[in-house]
Amino acid sequence: MSVISGFSLRRRGERRGADVVLGEDWTQPDEYVDAELQEGRSRRGLITLNRSPLARKIITFNLMAMVVLVAGVLYLNPFRDSLVLQREKGLVTEARLIADIFEAQLPRGAVVNLAASDGIDTLGTVRQIERADGAELLVFDANGNLVASTVGMAPPPSAPIPDLAIDERSTVITDILNGVWEGIAALLAPRTDNAQGMSPEDLARQVVPGALSGQTHIRSGRDAQGRALFTAATPIMHDGKVIGAVAVTSVAGEIDQLVRVEREQILQMFVIAIIVSIGLSLVLASTIANPLSDLAAAAELGRDRHARKMSPSRVRIPDLTARPDEIGRLSGAMRGMVAALYERIEANEQFAADVAHEIKNPLASLRSAVGTLRVAKRDDQRERLLEVIEHDIRRLDRLVSDISNASRLDSELVREEEEEFDLLKMLGNITDFMSNEAREKGVDFITDLPKTPIMITGLEDRLAQVFVNLISNAISFCEDGDAVRVWARKRENRVLVVVEDTGPGIPEEALTKIFKRFYSERPAGQFGEHSGLGLAISKQIVEAHGGVIWAENIRAADADPNSPPLGARFVVGLPV
Repeated sequence: MSVISGFSLRRRGERRGADVVLGEDWTQPDEYVDAELQEGRSRRGLITLNRSPLARKIITFNLMAMVVLVAGVLYLNPFRDSLVLQREKGLVTEARLIADIFEAQLPRGAVVNLAASDGIDTLGTVRQIERADGAELLVFDANGNLVASTVGMAPPPSAPIPDLAIDERSTVITDILNGVWEGIAALLAPRTDNAQGMSPEDLARQVVPGALSGQTHIRSGRDAQGRALFTAATPIMHDGKVIGAVAVTSVAGEIDQLVRVEREQILQMFVIAIIVSIGLSLVLASTIANPLSDLAAAAELGRDRHARKMSPSRVRIPDLTARPDEIGRLSGAMRGMVAALYERIEANEQFAADVAHEIKNPLASLRSAVGTLRVAKRDDQRERLLEVIEHDIRRLDRLVSDISNASRLDSELVREEEEEFDLLKMLGNITDFMSNEAREKGVDFITDLPKTPIMITGLEDRLAQVFVNLISNAISFCEDGDAVRVWARKRENRVLVVVEDTGPGIPEEALTKIFKRFYSERPAGQFGEHSGLGLAISKQIVEAHGGVIWAENIRAADADPNSPPLGARFVVGLPV
């Protein structure tokens, strides 16, 4: 007895590997592509991607992420906050140094009056202190009166420091983007600063009262042109008393200029990032939208061909299985689906042809019998012809019933829900029932089933139909004194169920044909009693459960292969 060691499963073909697929790397050679697809590819370019909704979505979403990132950076404005903090610290330090200059000139133990320049030349000291062009220095006495100011006074000459010059270079694009941003910012966040339109002196007077109380204060505001101003005021101490205050104001708009330069650098990078993002998005879109477009076009060509009867040729789905991504999987799935559909169509066509051929035989016999019945004169001849007609009618009825069951089998196998059940319990019930039929025919019926349950998942009724058919066939080929044996064994991840008989065996030339539809190898006395669909249906059910079924003749181990067989054996292997 031959026993398989494992199921023979068809392995998928190895995938042609590729880690990254760009551009048109996935394209098939032109000789394997339909003319309509070739024409579409020849007109394809990056510019034509604007007609692809998927490509537009990819580009739009990538740009939206970029815009949100840049807008968030500009809106949060962390560099401006850092510049403001550093500038305020610098003003505080500068104001304190200038206050130290005044305090160093004051005579100890003497009365000092800043307004009357008593003990110190306030105006002369102010004029000698270096300051940036646009920065102002103001000195107030203890009563808050302005005693000296650089407003309207030219700063003393000083040598410029080239390394501290601000790079004010910009481009037309960044100027436009900067203007757009400032316009949007003005609409979304209009300025509500109460100090807008203030002069440096007005801003300084707001912090002087705090400085005369002995503390350093800072205040920011905007001038009439909307430029940012900063002022810091610190007290002038003499013998432990506050005798005045020094206020230092920054250059109007210097922070704005630094922020603008920083913003323009970000916008320049933004422009570069947009260009790179659009380029990469176009490449990405071409690797996604183009193959999907080809797949859709191939499917539409197949639909139109069948709808309009344009071409009898097959639909050819582009082979994109070399792609290691979901599009490659989709192409493989569509190709497999189309191949399965064509196989099903061809199988249906072949089935229809076989049905027509099988029905013609009893119809021809019926036509001949009916025609002969009209001219038959003897009663025994008529009786014989009526028997032929009745036999052919039963044959047609059986044939039509089996054809109907076979045609519905595919859909029923898909529609019915699989459940776990005990295979041995089902076989036990079947053998108990079939043993009665065997005893009535004088056939010994032997069962050899394990005691331990074997649980499998499947359609119990359908598998029962298979084993009933196999056992019934075995009994039908046996005569008085023959034997039928049904046994089962579990082997690792599968279970084998074997039906053996000691009948005449199977002709060697029929071993490869018995599972074909409408093929029947029966004794002469059983002609017309079977449709030849039983084993074909059994094979279909077993394969739908992921199993295998085959037939072989029983011979002794050392017997001549050409010697008559000792019987027939049918083996069903099912996964556990």
